[in-house]
Amino acid sequence: MQTSRSPILIGFLYDFPQGDGGTAFEEAVRLGLDTLDEGRIDRPVEFVTRHVAGLPAGSERAVQQGFRELDDEGVLLILGPSISDNGLIAQPLADEARIPCINYTGGERTRGEWMFHYQIGSLEEEPAILAGRLAQRGLHRAAVVFDNSPVGRRYAECFDEARVTVGVDVTGSSAISPLSEDVTDVVSRLRDTDPSALVYLGLGVASRAVALALAALQWDVPVVANSSLMFGYARPDWRDGWRGWEYIDAIADDNTMRAELAKVSKRTAAGPVPCGAYDMGRLVGEAIARAHHLTRAGLKDGLERVKQLPATTGVEGTTMGFGHWDHAALKGGYLVLREWRDGRTVQVGT
Repeated sequence: MQTSRSPILIGFLYDFPQGDGGTAFEEAVRLGLDTLDEGRIDRPVEFVTRHVAGLPAGSERAVQQGFRELDDEGVLLILGPSISDNGLIAQPLADEARIPCINYTGGERTRGEWMFHYQIGSLEEEPAILAGRLAQRGLHRAAVVFDNSPVGRRYAECFDEARVTVGVDVTGSSAISPLSEDVTDVVSRLRDTDPSALVYLGLGVASRAVALALAALQWDVPVVANSSLMFGYARPDWRDGWRGWEYIDAIADDNTMRAELAKVSKRTAAGPVPCGAYDMGRLVGEAIARAHHLTRAGLKDGLERVKQLPATTGVEGTTMGFGHWDHAALKGGYLVLREWRDGRTVQVGT
């Protein structure tokens, strides 16, 4: 007689509206799970989703409620949130409930004892790359515009520390709402400081307003930006406004894992978020397979046993895994410099 086995429940905490309801993300996670050899997981894996309106447009309460509903559903692990503002909210909830979670924000401060982190960008590391790139291009006078939010302020703080080491001066800086629609006056004031480059740092919504302001002012200035410009994958109508902007991305043209993924699903391999979702599916699958006890604590231990998996994001040779108090997934060159050119993203130097 065959005994039916209860499914393993994995939660998804979406903290901003998903255009497709999360279908593409969940398909990518499932593809990652399916890479495990047959027999390594002895029961079905089912998904439980919650869609909430998190910050900056929504609220802390919505994130807390969505998390607690997933806890009540009995999930063994949660994927999400995706925005650092909400990762900071979810981190203590994960530790309190003792649920292993993998957020895919850019903020290292979202990590905790039970909160793991798959870095689709980095508030702390990207600024050093951008400052170094400005110095490499001989652009030593930068004006900075950043979101007035935990994301933007952390970026700006880390940029200010990094630029000193490479000899880049800041001629002026200004904080703007992360939901700004018109920043023409702000950009005009920054232009008056006579910078040789403009730096945008933030979540990304306001980067559209910055692009429109530059066009309205007819100010042709070199621009570098953080990984916010990955919005271009979802908003092709914004790409021309960023023409020539260099920015941080999470996918590279030389990554063989990504090339292999493209043979299975071109859609999943086409952008940084689905590539990350695929990798997170692989990490979750490995955690389940390596867990000695099919509990929340067992999956936490299983995650910490994952080492040196080749990553689909980043340049060739980037790996992923965790360890005891090492809850950052990606190791190596996971940040890639790209620019939007003629409506498509091009890796700088290729």
